[in-house]
Amino acid sequence: MLKAFEQIGVTILNWLTVLGEFLALTGQALYWIVFGALHDKPVKRAPLFEQMVFMGTKSVVIVFFVTFFTGIVLAMQSAYQLERMGGTIYVASLVSIAICRELGPVLTALVLAGRIGAAITAEIGSMKVNEQIEALETMGINPVRFLVAPKVLALFLMLPCLTVVGDLSGMFGGYVVGVFDLRINAHLYIQTAFKFLASKDIYTGLFKSLVFALIVSLVGSYQGLSTKGGAVGVGRYTTVSVVSSFILIIIFDCLITGIFYYWNM
Repeated sequence: MLKAFEQIGVTILNWLTVLGEFLALTGQALYWIVFGALHDKPVKRAPLFEQMVFMGTKSVVIVFFVTFFTGIVLAMQSAYQLERMGGTIYVASLVSIAICRELGPVLTALVLAGRIGAAITAEIGSMKVNEQIEALETMGINPVRFLVAPKVLALFLMLPCLTVVGDLSGMFGGYVVGVFDLRINAHLYIQTAFKFLASKDIYTGLFKSLVFALIVSLVGSYQGLSTKGGAVGVGRYTTVSVVSSFILIIIFDCLITGIFYYWNM
């Protein structure tokens, strides 16, 4: 029994250590993003724009197709029930609200966690096991400012943009089903889709995307800087990074939804 309590204590201590290290990395990254310019050490534009292209422009296609087909599925599934109640036209509003408030930001973040989060961990992790991080420190270059801050800022800027793309493509998927399968008038469908879509639905999804951007970039960077064990370790920590990002995205999605839900009650 005593040994079991000792193991629990060690596990809790390890989790607290990881949490402390993660919060320290978060603080350093945000410091260099916000206050770096005051010390004449702002985030370099070249790596920032390079990351924005990699994370944003090159992710548009996959985000479009994931949310587009999700909108199609959502429209078909909701139409099956709404047709029985004579409310087929409300497929438009159901799809638009569900996509903008929930599915758009969450699916976009999960796609980026799998694509970008894994890439961040693999890149930094490879540099870690090859002792390139230590080389940067030897040359007086702060690894957080040089490697982490541009990635965090780039994803913070690009994930809301990709979320907007995902929202529009998901609504377009619902439009395709509503107009060409359910035979709803195109003008009426668009009018109904935006009639019940409140500004709260939009800014809730965009706020979520900002939080998800920090989660994906910081978790990926932390796991990369923690990598050890050679090439095998890079693969293992990359897997941990993606899984951790997935879990945290779902948890924070629930928390943010609850905050906005009870805020207006």
